[in-house]
Amino acid sequence: MTRYDGDTERTFAALPPAHGRGFAQTWWGQAWLKALEDTALDSTQLKTGRRLARAGAVGAVSVRPGRLTAVVQDRDRTAHRADILLEELSPGQWDRFLDMAVERAGHVAALLDREMPPHLVEDAAAAGVELLPGLGDLEPECGCGAWDHCGHTAALCYQVARLLDQDPFVLLLMRGRDEATLLNDLQSRGGAPATERSGQEGVDAAEAYAAGDILPPLPPLPELPAEPGVPPSLDTETPPAPGIDPAALEFLAARTAVQAHRLLAESLRNTDERQLDGTDLSVPEDAVRLAAGEPGREVADRLADGSGRGREGLAAAVRAWRHGGTAALSVLDEEWKVEGETLARARGALESAWDADERPELRARGNRWTVVGTPFQLRLGRDGRWWPYQRERGRWLPAGGPAQDPATALTSAELAAGDASALGSGQ
Repeated sequence: MTRYDGDTERTFAALPPAHGRGFAQTWWGQAWLKALEDTALDSTQLKTGRRLARAGAVGAVSVRPGRLTAVVQDRDRTAHRADILLEELSPGQWDRFLDMAVERAGHVAALLDREMPPHLVEDAAAAGVELLPGLGDLEPECGCGAWDHCGHTAALCYQVARLLDQDPFVLLLMRGRDEATLLNDLQSRGGAPATERSGQEGVDAAEAYAAGDILPPLPPLPELPAEPGVPPSLDTETPPAPGIDPAALEFLAARTAVQAHRLLAESLRNTDERQLDGTDLSVPEDAVRLAAGEPGREVADRLADGSGRGREGLAAAVRAWRHGGTAALSVLDEEWKVEGETLARARGALESAWDADERPELRARGNRWTVVGTPFQLRLGRDGRWWPYQRERGRWLPAGGPAQDPATALTSAELAAGDASALGSGQ
């Protein structure tokens, strides 16, 4: 989610932990990281930054001309303000960039599609405008007192690479122009005849058609209701039919409204990573799903009996469900022997997840690796993802969502345990 503060600042909500080892998928996101990695003098700080960003330790990111800002938390939960400075383009450079962009319809179309094709950057460079940062262009400032890039400023840069993948206007805002101003400038310049800009007597018909006025963006979709709808009460003077439990029926109707609200939210997000838990479930699985809706005591007791888990077992299953639905339930309930290629891949992931001097001591049993001397455990799911667990009151309980990288899973559990400890101590 993005919040706009005034005309020249955007604030991006904190992103969830990054699964896997890569942060940038687009070439311009990778160019951003190359500028960081070529500049930083200490590779150890880069590794620390990757770990912090991967674990979700970077808070909301503020983007404004010439500066990025976020609060980054160390593994011990100490918070530091981190800033990255990037030089803004001068008015003359912006004029050259805008003149160059309107001469080629494809450049405008690419920006509207949230893309930054190489030829746009190359043409801008030929006009004397460097859009992407180069060696030494990313200047760090951090509350920890480091004079060079530290783990906190590196974590901010890695997080921003994910934002740039989604929207190159983030970079253009850092360079000095917000999206609305830039598009208005392009539209106003696009009205000039092409012959006045190029000196030619005419242009290709297809190019002239494509270079027409920039269309305004589509109106936004209706906002999602803040809360699911509330079903009508069944508390009437008419006695229920035999075998009908009004309290249970009201609970089922309320959970159906919650499920409909969630599915609508996923549709509006237009994501390909939709979790449609709640379809094709077994009776015990559906009992866990319903229990996750926090029913009343009487209904909860019936679900505990119906699931065959009892109260404590159902509480653990609900905790797993909230972290990952049916896949998380399978990891909670099933212990299986890891063999062959699956075992080789698991060992490889554990070997590469940490530097040699940071790798924890692990004791393996089946698909479960316990961190020796700590209350933490990693469980491998059949889909290859790692799930963190924590020992509480003599039982192993889910401690977070899944990750492709075991280090990410373990760090998320440690951070969650730190949050719980801070809350328990009243901090």
